[in-house]
Amino acid sequence: MKTGIIGLPQVGKTSLFRILTKARVDDRGYAPGSPRTGPRSWGGNPRESHLGIAKVPDTRLDKLAALYNPKKTIYATVEYSDVAAIGQEALKETAFLTNLRNVDALIHVLRAFEDDAIPHVGPIDPLRDIKNVEFDLMVSDLTQIEKRLERLEKDLKKSRTADLEKEHALLLRSKEALEAERPLRELEMSPEEKKLIRGFMFLSQKPILYAVNLPESTTLGADLEAATAKYGLAEVASRPNAGATAFCGKVEAELAEMEDEEASEFLASYGLTESGLVRLIRKSYELLGLISFFTVGEDECRAWTVPLNSRAQEAAGAIHTDLEKHFIRAETIHWDTLLAAGSEAAAKSHGTLRLEGKDYLVKDGDVMHIRHSG
Repeated sequence: MKTGIIGLPQVGKTSLFRILTKARVDDRGYAPGSPRTGPRSWGGNPRESHLGIAKVPDTRLDKLAALYNPKKTIYATVEYSDVAAIGQEALKETAFLTNLRNVDALIHVLRAFEDDAIPHVGPIDPLRDIKNVEFDLMVSDLTQIEKRLERLEKDLKKSRTADLEKEHALLLRSKEALEAERPLRELEMSPEEKKLIRGFMFLSQKPILYAVNLPESTTLGADLEAATAKYGLAEVASRPNAGATAFCGKVEAELAEMEDEEASEFLASYGLTESGLVRLIRKSYELLGLISFFTVGEDECRAWTVPLNSRAQEAAGAIHTDLEKHFIRAETIHWDTLLAAGSEAAAKSHGTLRLEGKDYLVKDGDVMHIRHSG
């Protein structure tokens, strides 16, 4: 599952990508106060995207690891793609469109900082930027739909199959929504309908997280909490398949260079217990409709990623296909119940360690041991 980082020029999205993934790429957009060294190139191709992996911080896994003291602790991960600056011209280019369509969700970085050294066209206005980028995404989808409808209508004159009629009706409904400036992520669709148009990879259908890049301040903790309301994003963030969070690019860049203890003290000086980046990673993970379950032991404590509402047998397959094939039962306990018991043996004696069948719906935070016949 891949999340694309998008935004207008000079909003700090490439800096965010670099901090998230520890990737080394040339600067194209900058966080306020971040170093600007070397030529402003983008791998020789201004439309090239870059990929990187970020681990999903998880205090639940940390606490389980403290209980088991394993040789290895392995966190869930999210893949991020830093896509070139967005705009109507870019959206006409095949390479750019391909990069953008191949992600499962979007993080739209919004500039809320003033910095004379980093040019910005017009006044700072995150809500305006949301509307402008959303409009461009919808125009791109509308163009694609209109082209497909032309072909469909010709095909329907030759042969009126049920599948063609269903696709035609759904695309007409999608076209109507876009013409009313309503992105496709807000359009209710059945699983069958979603499958029908999955191949189009519509841009405005992708779940989106608005990430406000704030200026540094002595009240950063309060500023992060207040950002959604301050910039008028509460309404757009409450729409289906959308959300909002905030971070400070300058502070995150400094945190990325620190050891854990020093970083904790630095955060505390701003009245924070965790960075804006941690919340952003967690929210982008949730935006993708993902949850974590855990396997624990002396060798390894590990977070595994599965879609929400996965069955136990499907979760077993995330570990290994053989476990899914030969699944018998899953010994299951919620992470906090296990911690309260102190050990699996104590949990068994309390009756809180359960045996679940293949159709059990895995809960976020379940600790599971798969019994199998393989």
